[in-house]
Amino acid sequence: MNDQRKVKRPPSLLERAADMFGLDPAANAPTIDVSKLPPEAPKKAKTAKQEPAAEAPQPEILDPVVEAALAVEAAPAAPKPSPRKDVAKAAPAVVPTRQGTIDRARLASRGMIVPGTPVTGISEEYRIVKRELIRNFGGSGNRPILPRGHRVLIASANPGEGKTFSAVNLALSLAVEADHDVLLIDADIAKPSVLEALGLDDGPGLMDALADPHLPLGDCLIQTDIPGLKVMPTGTGHMHDTELLASARTEALLAQLEQGAPGRILIIDSPPVLAASPAAVLAGHVGQTIMVVRADETLESALRDAIGLMGACPHIQLLLNGVKFSPGGRRFGTYYGQGGA
Repeated sequence: MNDQRKVKRPPSLLERAADMFGLDPAANAPTIDVSKLPPEAPKKAKTAKQEPAAEAPQPEILDPVVEAALAVEAAPAAPKPSPRKDVAKAAPAVVPTRQGTIDRARLASRGMIVPGTPVTGISEEYRIVKRELIRNFGGSGNRPILPRGHRVLIASANPGEGKTFSAVNLALSLAVEADHDVLLIDADIAKPSVLEALGLDDGPGLMDALADPHLPLGDCLIQTDIPGLKVMPTGTGHMHDTELLASARTEALLAQLEQGAPGRILIIDSPPVLAASPAAVLAGHVGQTIMVVRADETLESALRDAIGLMGACPHIQLLLNGVKFSPGGRRFGTYYGQGGA
């Protein structure tokens, strides 16, 4: 007799992050009220079914399991055109004047995605994450278009929780998309690390462009040897970095970076939310925030405080980093290395 038992799909890093902090992915609620995060405890505690909060100003952590299920069950709807695409086509794109080659050996030594190599577990994990982000701003299925959803802020409550690791991996994964290109912006003014992770040379960047409106924007961009990936460094530090980022100049700059590139996705590496004030300001310029939480290290109290400061962003999701897979757990990437189909 054949075994008719159903094999459940292992949870993604987005789902496991929600589950780790007491948010039950099986609860049939489309959103989870941030104010109902459980009290901090040494052991994980599951919450009962929760209803969406009535108050609009509260930022919400969206449950990817429920949203994915709703998208599958609903009849496929024709994708709606994004209003920003018409605007993006109205002006020529900014052309980077600097070129850079990504250090593949450095990426490999750090366990990151290495472009042009066979599929690995980490590359499959970020494929799941990027699909979720693209669905959010693409208006696919029954989802409405998320305003400014193509701008994604990668943040964490504290330093050392893996935000830059996640930002770089996500940018590398998105760079191979046929319908999109990626601009990775290092906005961690105090401790920039994107260029170091990729092995690229430093130079003018974000803060230089904000401080000097007459500086050619192309001088602040690096075209990497991956056609779909451009990088904007932090640039020269500024004593009024938060004020510059909060100014109308920043919004104008981001809009200029999107001109002529209707499929462009901006990935912004944020400073740690509880360590530097620019993070809360940057949240007001994006449509999505990925809050990276480190397994067995990020405290619920710190996560609650960080999310409270990011209220300017309407859509916040958690991403688990530093997770250790069990021997019987998911092994993404192994299928691609097998000889048979």
